[in-house]
Amino acid sequence: MRQGKNWTKEEEDYLAEKWGTVSVGAIAKALGRSENAIIVRKYRLGLGSFLESGEYVSWNQLLQALGITGGTGYKQISWVRNRDFPIHTKRIHNNSFKIVYLEEWWKWAEKNRDLLDFSRFEENVLGVEPEWVKDKRKHDVEKARKYITTPWTKSEDEKLRRLVAKQQYSYDDLSKMLRRTNGAICRRLSDLEIKDRPIKADNHIRWTDDEFIKLGELIKAGYGYDLIAEIIGKSSKAIRGRVYQMYLTENLDKVRLIIGVGQFGDNRPDRKIKQWNVMNTEERIQTREEMIRLAAILQWKFKQQISETEWGEFFQKDMCENFCKDCLLTEGCDSCTNFKKIVSQNCKMCGKTFWEKKSNLYCPVCRDMRRKQWLRKRFVLNK
Repeated sequence: MRQGKNWTKEEEDYLAEKWGTVSVGAIAKALGRSENAIIVRKYRLGLGSFLESGEYVSWNQLLQALGITGGTGYKQISWVRNRDFPIHTKRIHNNSFKIVYLEEWWKWAEKNRDLLDFSRFEENVLGVEPEWVKDKRKHDVEKARKYITTPWTKSEDEKLRRLVAKQQYSYDDLSKMLRRTNGAICRRLSDLEIKDRPIKADNHIRWTDDEFIKLGELIKAGYGYDLIAEIIGKSSKAIRGRVYQMYLTENLDKVRLIIGVGQFGDNRPDRKIKQWNVMNTEERIQTREEMIRLAAILQWKFKQQISETEWGEFFQKDMCENFCKDCLLTEGCDSCTNFKKIVSQNCKMCGKTFWEKKSNLYCPVCRDMRRKQWLRKRFVLNK
């Protein structure tokens, strides 16, 4: 039996350095040895499991460290597909594993910290933690102590029905009695198809500058809506509305990135016309003035174009039921007192509304489509 060549100190150091970060095949090729020889030497050096040796962990190990025992399929959609979670695939022999590099994980977690629950996340289980993790874990432990996250029981459902039917309690009152978050109560009312709703909180109390400053500090510190509501003394729905009105999103992770090192209200994004209801007074005045100028420009452009057409100022001729080429009007359709708008019609096929003087069952688009269908059928039958 032929004895293999002895291992040198340089080869063992290379194996220890690359183990877990370079594939077994690549190490074998670099050292000029078989893969079995690499595996045997790895055991003698006590290097441990391949997946536990590099700057990464497996996908299942990460979920287990976070205290997540089920719903991994949902995480594939919510985290990986919708939020660009940095997951990779590593192949060892004939097996493939989903792995997560710790450096990429911590960067992603900081951007999506509001999505994560660190209350069951053991400290330093994934190596050295960033500074923000300590505060995040503290807030999550406090939230887990105050609110129940287990499935609703029948007794809780009956208590919820009874309290809501009295029409005496708001979402915050029910949250304190049931130890559930406002969002959980809202979802449960919908799931149980309960028509009654909690009474509305008084939203006419003006916010003070100190409350806005405090709100920005709590958001940057990583607090959730329910804990912010308790500290500021307003309902979580009111705080959600104020955050959306300012930043056009309720996602606190996105809001945190927008605020940066500033205060609440800094870096406010521009509004679109359809977001009129979340504009302040200055933005509404500016939008109204710009719309007036735009309307004037469009009106001028429109009149300039119709003056070059055959009908001149008779630009409403196609919409007038009484118009004809023998019309006695000479000053244009705007000054006509006999103008009568044609009646709208609904297409029998597509249901769209169209305007034509002649009564038709189908709109012009559907009529053209039916004509082409008839021509194709005629072509096939006459073959």
